[in-house]
Amino acid sequence: MAASMARDDRLAERLLEGDKRALARAITLIESGAEAGDELIREVFPRTGSARVIGLTGPPGVGKSTLIAALVARLREQDRNIGVLSIDPSSPFTQGALLGDRIRLADHFLDDEVFIRSMASRGALGGLAEASLQAALAMDAAGKDDVLVETVGVGQAEIDIVDHADTVVLVLMPGSGDSVQALKAGVMEIPDVIAVNKSEHPLTDTMVREVRSVLALGPQGSWTVPIIQTEATTGTGVGELLDAIDAHGNHIEQEGTLAERRARNLRAEVLSIAAARMRRELERGIDGDAGVKALLDQVVKREIDPASAAKQLLERVETD
Repeated sequence: MAASMARDDRLAERLLEGDKRALARAITLIESGAEAGDELIREVFPRTGSARVIGLTGPPGVGKSTLIAALVARLREQDRNIGVLSIDPSSPFTQGALLGDRIRLADHFLDDEVFIRSMASRGALGGLAEASLQAALAMDAAGKDDVLVETVGVGQAEIDIVDHADTVVLVLMPGSGDSVQALKAGVMEIPDVIAVNKSEHPLTDTMVREVRSVLALGPQGSWTVPIIQTEATTGTGVGELLDAIDAHGNHIEQEGTLAERRARNLRAEVLSIAAARMRRELERGIDGDAGVKALLDQVVKREIDPASAAKQLLERVETD
């Protein structure tokens, strides 16, 4: 036990020094669900809070990963230390990351000041994996100036990122049915900046007008959401997008809402992790329980409704 603790202590020290291997090892521990991962985050957490977290979300296929690669290139020109966390769909068989979006970031693999990691969503409905929240903290502790988080791209329900980023960028693409659907969904309520990517498309101007119309129908605050046209493959508009991200960061800092937003994000993170772990504990607790099986059979037979069954299930867990 003492030897194990000593190894963990060295890992935390190396992580705080910005060692890329230590960061990779830390995230592996976090993904595995090992207690050592929790212990590590517990140790380094007081040294977090300096990184800017930029979330990029939007429908599949709009070029989020390519846009992130272009943003990383711009940020490196400013000598920023970057962490990238790409949340991929899970394989239904292995629960591992399915797309491997790191391929699109290949140009940055050999840069010591860029750390890239793909993580599986493992069925998370809001576009983020539980472990990704902890992984972002590990990147923060490792001294990253910016942590870019790309959500899984699952569609309209993908709004968890609003509770975990300082600035949320919604990426859309003209001529895409998914993007049109996004205009009608709750995801349009969360962006601080909107990027209309693949802007060489002839329907770009139409998309921009539609986005402006949708935004005009929503609540108006002190920040006006900018709409930036980008072409990630050529870098067109990427500088303007980064300027808009910087401007939003400056705005919320000057307005005094940055600290408020981060406090809200931490509360959301606690609840998100707690809910995921409670569900796992609940599933483990009822596995093989004849009483629970009988209760679920009653629901199937329409003898009891799901809400009443859930109430009884929770009461059983509380009394155990």
